[in-house]
Amino acid sequence: MDVDLPAGVTADRVSTGRLDTAVLTAGDPDGTPLVLVHGNVSSSRFFAELMTDLPDTYRVIAPDLRGYGDSETKPVDATRGVRDFSDDLHALFDALDLDDIALVGWSIGGGVAMQYAIDHPERLTAVCLESTMSPYGFGGTTRDGSPCQPDYAGTGGGLANDEFVDQLAVGDTTATADASPRTVMESFYVGPDHEFDPATADAYVQAMCATAVGDDNYPGDAEPSDNWPGVAPGDHGVLNAVSPKYFDTTDLVDIDQKPPILWVHGDSDQIVSDTSFFDAGFLGQAGQLPDWPGDDAYPPQPMTAQTRDVLDAYADAGGTYHEERFEAVGHSPHIERPERFQSILLEFLVD
Repeated sequence: MDVDLPAGVTADRVSTGRLDTAVLTAGDPDGTPLVLVHGNVSSSRFFAELMTDLPDTYRVIAPDLRGYGDSETKPVDATRGVRDFSDDLHALFDALDLDDIALVGWSIGGGVAMQYAIDHPERLTAVCLESTMSPYGFGGTTRDGSPCQPDYAGTGGGLANDEFVDQLAVGDTTATADASPRTVMESFYVGPDHEFDPATADAYVQAMCATAVGDDNYPGDAEPSDNWPGVAPGDHGVLNAVSPKYFDTTDLVDIDQKPPILWVHGDSDQIVSDTSFFDAGFLGQAGQLPDWPGDDAYPPQPMTAQTRDVLDAYADAGGTYHEERFEAVGHSPHIERPERFQSILLEFLVD
């Protein structure tokens, strides 16, 4: 991966009993810990520009999850949901002697942040969920989290785009293929009006191509199914780890120590929304997956509505949350509207 980083951001490695973890750091080593957790097919590099602009009063740490960026590649046991990732974070925090942590999770990183809050709420002072996946997992559920199919068909590793996986595996950094990493980033990671700085875009695409590809990592394995659309989740890899078969962070509502939560998302997000182009139900409704059984049997997953429902329940149970919805913004508010994102985040952390 390209090691060129903005001024003030340093690359390091931390070895724990679980993982040899690559981390980016910025700010005061004695400052308030602020940890940034990246999303799927990305890495800490997507946070580097934000890290340069945060006040030096924070000790900013952005790790690469297992199988991403420059961290060690180890298998992801999907039957544990995202606990491999959250347990890796816990080992990292122990190694760095971090407590009173403000935790930011983007996309799948939001799912990891929710899981960490369930397992170790005493370590957290605040949680920011940026464009987070639903607490009910990714794909294949109705509003209340019930599965559309008994075997969770239509979720997991079998739903990945084969061409994208192939281009990722060979490290294609061009935009010549419809499903190249660069094309996918420019089409889906941001809203339609965002234009990347060329050098930054190159760094992000290289970070995407550092993703470990295979059954044990991205996207994971799959099982045939008699239910629509003919494929069900396997037991290994990232997309299976976030399948609702194994992922459920609704226990967030019941934790005793409830850190305040900031939820930030864009109204033009095509990855996590009630009309996600990565959700089998929506693709079926849109005619992109054949033989869709209809809204009654397999509706699009209402991801945003589900998140709001769980956060409302969190507030009813004694917690607090604040929602910020960015207009004309896609999946990456911290990249698309960095000044506003930083302002909202810092105001939240100070309150």
